Amino acid sequence: METTLAPRYAQSPQGLAAQEILRRCVHCGFCTATCPTYQILGDERDGPRGRIYLIKQIAEGADVGRGTQVHLDRCLTCRNCETTCPSGVEYGKLVDIGREWIEARLQRPWNERWLRQLLKTGLTSSWFGPAMRLGQRVRGLLPASLKAKVPAYRPPGPIPHRQHARKVILLKGCVQPAMIPAIDAATQRVLDALEFSSQIVPGSGCCGAIRHHLADAAGGLADARRNIDAWWPQVSAGQIEAIVVNASGCGVMVKDYGHLLAHDPDYAQRAEHISRLAKDPIELLDSLSARLQSALTPSLPAQRVAFHPPCTLQHGQKIKGAIERLLTALGAHLVPVADSHLCCGSAGTYSVLQPQLSQELKARKLTALMASRPEVILSANIGCITHLESGTAVPVRHWLEWIDERLKSKPA
Repeated sequence: METTLAPRYAQSPQGLAAQEILRRCVHCGFCTATCPTYQILGDERDGPRGRIYLIKQIAEGADVGRGTQVHLDRCLTCRNCETTCPSGVEYGKLVDIGREWIEARLQRPWNERWLRQLLKTGLTSSWFGPAMRLGQRVRGLLPASLKAKVPAYRPPGPIPHRQHARKVILLKGCVQPAMIPAIDAATQRVLDALEFSSQIVPGSGCCGAIRHHLADAAGGLADARRNIDAWWPQVSAGQIEAIVVNASGCGVMVKDYGHLLAHDPDYAQRAEHISRLAKDPIELLDSLSARLQSALTPSLPAQRVAFHPPCTLQHGQKIKGAIERLLTALGAHLVPVADSHLCCGSAGTYSVLQPQLSQELKARKLTALMASRPEVILSANIGCITHLESGTAVPVRHWLEWIDERLKSKPA
């Protein structure tokens, strides 16, 4: 798609990046067939092809209207369209640029500004943990809409302290440790069983995805730089072999640090190195299936498992089928799930900002997941887990929690 940049964008890194992405698009429309919001709304402007055209208009200097902002807001950034696209259009990067341009030129209504600011500061605040624990204590008294955002407390259990030759860093994160601390603890126990020492480095925190996807580029980059600074002493000393990120939404963000900081002379090289070290847990465990089998309690009954691959795992990180293979090797009976490529509607803060669309997508996803009557639903991202859990009585767990429950022994 031929694009002539407006003078305000012509020499900017963002403008040049947008131009390159736009020129790859041939407007074939294959992406619309796999876009969740287009399937629900049926509006060209609520599908990737229409949104790409809207961003092209902005890039060429058109006035920015409220309608354009709304259509870009409705995008889940699930990146399903990238998987479908035959031309390799990096839509996720393009829509981030378009949102930043709009945010800089068009003021939102006060209630939207207030809510987005609350999400950016509240979810990443040190107060979020205590607030979540309080909410979990009084969960039974909460109204249904709020109760859905507060998962029942699951105790983390013992944390391993054995030292192994192979060492990894775990992302500290912000939302996951507060909402379901059991996930990080289970990750550490599984890694310990495979003779990996894992640690959470003081000074690290939110990966930056929350601010980044709310068009706060500066805030997202500040989070990224803080993490790089915290991790770098051990990374530069060659003490660790990977940065393990067990929330796929955070994983895709950390793997993107090199791209996001490519124009920062103080951080570009370090950011690229950090991105190469970032691994989803399955990228370590995939080749260790036999060792993991020997660490599990033998003769456990097979369990009917429905697996929901998050968009950030299958479309963002391009990891497909690996977790399912491992679960099958470890004794899970995976049931078929229709349209497993489609988003569940969580999408970070999307479930708060676009509740109607989010709930519709959740209902569709749960219908697909429950069709074969699973005993448990597994996923790989905190947002998907809590979102789906609020709509079903079937347990929804992280796949590492499922493996952890089957370990022969736990650390004292």
